[in-house]
Amino acid sequence: MSAHVEAARAWIAQDPDAVTREELTALVTRVEDGDAEASADLDDRFATRLAFGTAGLRGTLGAGPNRMNRVLVAQAAAGFAAYLAERADGATPTVVVGYDGRRNSDVFARDSVEIFAGAGLNAILLPRLLPTPVLAFAVRHLGADAGVMVTASHNPPDDNGYKVYLGGDDRGAQIVSPADAEIAAHIQRIADVGNVTTLPRSVGYANAPESLVEAYVAATAAVAPAPAGADGLRWVYTAMHGVGWETVSRVLSEAGYPSPVLVEAQIHPDGRFPTVAFPNPEEPGAMDLAFETARAADAELIIANDPDADRLAVAIPDADAEGGWRRLTGNEIGLLLGWRAARQAAEARDADTPPADDENPDAGATASLACSLVSSPGLQAVAEHYGLAFHSTLTGFKWISRAPGIVFGFEEALGYLVNPGTVRDKDGISAAIALLGMAAEARGQGRTVADLLQEFRDTFGAFASDQISVRVTDVSEIGGIMASLRSQPPSAVGEVAVTRIDDLLEGVDGFPPGDVLRLWLEDGSRLIVRPSGTEPKLKLYLDVRGSSAKKAGRRLAALRAGAEELLASVR
Repeated sequence: MSAHVEAARAWIAQDPDAVTREELTALVTRVEDGDAEASADLDDRFATRLAFGTAGLRGTLGAGPNRMNRVLVAQAAAGFAAYLAERADGATPTVVVGYDGRRNSDVFARDSVEIFAGAGLNAILLPRLLPTPVLAFAVRHLGADAGVMVTASHNPPDDNGYKVYLGGDDRGAQIVSPADAEIAAHIQRIADVGNVTTLPRSVGYANAPESLVEAYVAATAAVAPAPAGADGLRWVYTAMHGVGWETVSRVLSEAGYPSPVLVEAQIHPDGRFPTVAFPNPEEPGAMDLAFETARAADAELIIANDPDADRLAVAIPDADAEGGWRRLTGNEIGLLLGWRAARQAAEARDADTPPADDENPDAGATASLACSLVSSPGLQAVAEHYGLAFHSTLTGFKWISRAPGIVFGFEEALGYLVNPGTVRDKDGISAAIALLGMAAEARGQGRTVADLLQEFRDTFGAFASDQISVRVTDVSEIGGIMASLRSQPPSAVGEVAVTRIDDLLEGVDGFPPGDVLRLWLEDGSRLIVRPSGTEPKLKLYLDVRGSSAKKAGRRLAALRAGAEELLASVR
């Protein structure tokens, strides 16, 4: 019998959710009847708890401390409230809470604001389910001390999460160390008391006004008002069963863009995500309905957001691609948007225009472009071309958004920060508007997004990237692979010699320590290996540069073959 039966009974006694109470009660009964499978399930739920880190909380819905549920969220909210009160040094902190369309997101959000209010904080709830970028905007717009977004972004349907932002000197960015450990310690103290029913609650929280959403819409529309070439633009939009469309439609109207053809089956929020295996535009098959819609509409462009609309995917017609459409890689989109931002920053510098972000203490710093270390090195080439600074960071916008003087940042996983004066996080809506602006301007010149990509290659060189993603059922396998690569570092990848290996656990190049290996090859190629921060995956990132797209493609194919051989040898 599982050793965690008594802990499960104590959990049931404090759980306010009838569904998870019944779920856990039934599981305990099965354990007591000698069901070995149930015993293993109970052990998995109670042997540990979901760790609170720089990504907040994220996990599968269900009962127990190693799942996302109302008890865990209550503990997190009470712990975060204690952290904010301690940090405020006698003042009354303000915290704003948002939520998306996933299962229980609204319940977790209301639990949170009631506990924040019960702890004496000024608690504000967004008016309805809204995209994550609106919450990130709200933290700055309201001058809040903190924000919480209940979302699991593009994770599988049974997941949910709790993302935390800080105001003040953090300027509405996601938390970084040591804040994560300090918050986690407060949460653990609450959990150790063992009964969330004793936490004070209050319905004396405020509901954010509609004017807040209107302010986000106005700021986002101003990123790229529609140029003349937008007239008649035929394009397709999908919200991937998420919360993006209502806000996107308002931004499009204000910015002056034509309405898209909608992927109707995916346009309304639905936490079941019925038409996709994974609600992530990067996953195979996720954009098939968008491609089908685009073919029927004879469209010129596809724009997709993930379920909480903090990511952007783009697809263009391509006669060589299966079905006639090709999704651009995150690096291709990032380089196009970075090129746009660099031109604007250089023009502003030459015109001596004051920076847009008056609250930014780094406003006097050289305007910079930033991307995660696993994203394309092409962004550095763009920055150097325009005389801008460049910063490479650890993965995650909690790091990218803190780059001094940032005017644009991205990571290859479809995340783009194009409007740092108002949103210090990735924002799939403002990125969509910026990309639409580029596409419409090119259209007015008789060109396409494909032509813009070719112009980029002609100007900066052909950068090509690829990724190998290995999903595992046992997360310890990932640790084993990383340990093998460290204990027996490869001398070559395929037929190309490795000239240097950077182990970021040792804090290379000023990076905070991280579980990342970066291999530099003799021909200038780069291979990076790291565990995913949000999913049970090992990721390998491949980057090459060539004098032409064909040469870069051949070099990339060889690097991929070598990386797959290397991976097979250590699994």
